Amino acid sequence: MKLLLDTHVLLWWLRDDRRLGPAARTLIAATNNEVLVSVASFWEIAIKARIGKLADAASDVAREARASNFHILGIEDHHIARLEGLTFTADHNDPFDHLILAQAIAEEATLITGDRKMKLYDVARLPPR
Repeated sequence: MKLLLDTHVLLWWLRDDRRLGPAARTLIAATNNEVLVSVASFWEIAIKARIGKLADAASDVAREARASNFHILGIEDHHIARLEGLTFTADHNDPFDHLILAQAIAEEATLITGDRKMKLYDVARLPPR
């Protein structure tokens, strides 16, 4: 199974946060699953750290993600094409989420997220609990 971690799920994994439930932990830890992390997550973390919303350094998070054997997903042409075709919803205007959604669709990956707004889109997803 191919999994794409939303930014908060990545941080919960790395922090061993109990908001990430046992079912999601098992899937992420399974060696037969490919775990993807979008470079957009590191961008989001860096911006939120700069404005004081997060204490994490994006470079440290990226290093830890690689150490966890997660595949870092760059931004490719087919991701942008999916992004351009993504239905815009007035209730959800987060550009990081939009790119992560487009990547999940383009990569045919299951998105692990607790973000309720992600339910507005036709993407395979699993809850973190």
